[in-house]
Amino acid sequence: MHASVRRPDSRPRLLAAAMAAVAVAALSLTACGAEGKGEGVRQEGAASPQASAAAPQPSGPAQGAQQGAPGAKSAAPAASTSHRTHGTGGTNGKGGTTGTDGKGGASRDPYAPENRVDCSTAAVEVVATPVSRPLNHMLLTLTNKGSKMCDLKGYPVVKFEGAQSVPPVIEGSEPQAVTSLKPGAKGYAGVILSSGEGSGGKGYTAQSLQVGFEGSDRMVDAALQAKGVHVDNALRVTYWVTSPGDALN
Repeated sequence: MHASVRRPDSRPRLLAAAMAAVAVAALSLTACGAEGKGEGVRQEGAASPQASAAAPQPSGPAQGAQQGAPGAKSAAPAASTSHRTHGTGGTNGKGGTTGTDGKGGASRDPYAPENRVDCSTAAVEVVATPVSRPLNHMLLTLTNKGSKMCDLKGYPVVKFEGAQSVPPVIEGSEPQAVTSLKPGAKGYAGVILSSGEGSGGKGYTAQSLQVGFEGSDRMVDAALQAKGVHVDNALRVTYWVTSPGDALN
């Protein structure tokens, strides 16, 4: 009877191999964890804004899914601002430009030339006031009583009681621009009544005065002081100006 040969037990070696495999797997997991918390994450985080800036913005339905992405929030206000600018555009919202009546008509600006009129006797009040300085001078004060801005062109047409003609203008008194009056505003003109030293002739005392405008044959009464004013052939007027000082200078 042959003696049986006992084979060595292989289970210890299999167990050792399995334990070695488990150790290798644990080391791999540890290395992965360390990499996830180490330099690799910082590099990925640093590259993220560049990737977002370089990536094209999505359009259409996919854009709604990217609302939380960098850049999506700032893009929306820009579109809204552009819309508001286009909506106003410096117009009145009805296709006309700002300052018009909304129907393509004239501007509502009361200073616009098309909305101004010439001052007329129907819409003014004139007051004649003798002054102490300069001597033998009188100040005409005209008030615009109308509802529109009016232009005082040229100089006043002055007609004293008994005068055979209207006096000429002092050429050096012409302003650089036409005197324009808003409703309620005043314009002025100076009147040299007489020479004072007799060079203008004998003269006479006038009890009434009428004032008109260039290009019109209508006149408006300007009340004089009760005793009247003395006039002679030296009678002259200035252009219409915007201040009493300029009128009497």
